[in-house]
Amino acid sequence: MPGVSARGLSLEQRRQLAVNLTRVLARYRSILDAYIIEFFTDNLWGTLPGSWQEALDGLNPPQLATQLLGMPGEGEVVRYRSVWPLTLLALKSTAYALAFTRTPGFQTPSEFLENPSQSSRLTAPFRKHVRPKKQHEIRRLGELVKKLSDLTGCTQVVDIGSGQGHLSRFMSLGLGLMVKSIEGDQRLVERAQRLDQELLQALEKEEKRHPQVVHAGPRHSPHHVVRWVEPTALCEELLLPLETLPRSGARLLLTGLHACGDLSVTLLRHFSRPEVVALASVGCCYMKLSDPGGYPLSQWVAGLPSCELPYRLREGACHALEEYAERLQKAGPALRTHCYRAALETVIRGARPELRRPGVQGIPRVHELKIEEYVQRGLQRVGLDPQLPLNLAALRAHQAQENRVVAFFSLALLLAPLVETLILLDRLLYLQEQGFHAELLPIFSPELSPRNLVLVATKRPLGEAFSLLETEDN
Repeated sequence: MPGVSARGLSLEQRRQLAVNLTRVLARYRSILDAYIIEFFTDNLWGTLPGSWQEALDGLNPPQLATQLLGMPGEGEVVRYRSVWPLTLLALKSTAYALAFTRTPGFQTPSEFLENPSQSSRLTAPFRKHVRPKKQHEIRRLGELVKKLSDLTGCTQVVDIGSGQGHLSRFMSLGLGLMVKSIEGDQRLVERAQRLDQELLQALEKEEKRHPQVVHAGPRHSPHHVVRWVEPTALCEELLLPLETLPRSGARLLLTGLHACGDLSVTLLRHFSRPEVVALASVGCCYMKLSDPGGYPLSQWVAGLPSCELPYRLREGACHALEEYAERLQKAGPALRTHCYRAALETVIRGARPELRRPGVQGIPRVHELKIEEYVQRGLQRVGLDPQLPLNLAALRAHQAQENRVVAFFSLALLLAPLVETLILLDRLLYLQEQGFHAELLPIFSPELSPRNLVLVATKRPLGEAFSLLETEDN
């Protein structure tokens, strides 16, 4: 995805970017605020300018992927079906120009060229129980943490929200780092400890089979701690060194792989402590941020007009633009799900006007159902009579607007990265206001892991050494 590189922007450039983002988001708030399931009940198509409707109406999914969500590569030209209004073209250009690029320094993860299910950069014991997406993530983040640890003289890594411990195991048993894992769910910690023992046994067997491969130094399993980390209070357990380290000599590096909601903010707040020397955090689930408290963090963004990001905007920022564009290109029948759900909403409100946007438990194989069959199953899932009389003509008319529903959703998705950019920019400015040094790097392949920007912070500038964190090893 094109966009602005977060790396190397001056303080003034970051502040100006925040100003531009708040202005653009305020201008197009109606699109971002909309719920696609209310496409028919709230006439969302009618809220668009007439010239936009004319340009987008009739575009099939692959055309939407190319003309709205796609940007031409070098030497390529996007050919539009009709003359688009300048306002729509300006929206598209602005959306790409102001969003932090999520394009990493590699085009395709080289680790999956031989087998899309197995990373060639991880040995078999580290791949066991780990899906390809997570294999890619733990390897990339783990190796970045190792480099950052070497650059800052870190003595211990603290993995916050460690879950089943896949990242912690790779950093400790694969990269030789001293790791403390903190997770609030007792069951996940017990599972992580079992997987630690299973991995140790597998590594010992591997060494016996290949005695010529000498492991450098002793292996240290992660030290697991069951502890909920409160978003508004410092956690002393998080800051305590392991017993093998004297407190006076502890130099901690905090990390979190897709630390959910306020947990990523908590990492930033702990960074001010003197024993913490570095931070590498990949956030997610922006809709779970406390309001107020989780955003805005920086004084600069908090002082901007229209800086507010309601729940709907933050939730939209978690969607996967690249993955949806690929779905549009394939034009599969599953794209009709939004249209079917929006049609169901009209029936629900006709029967119970006070029931708005109820959660509908997943309906399997939607694309194989007729719209009336989907509506009947949906009614049953929200506690209404599935045998309610249906206006089949109205349902068919809704179904005929499937491409319009997809087009509106694509517009919202085009703007969504601007919300994520503002949230992450706010975090950069928050750290910078305290005199720290912070950058953002696209670390994962966005097709595999859409939340792929890692926030790296240090107490002292790394200068040219920072470029070592961006390299993709061959």
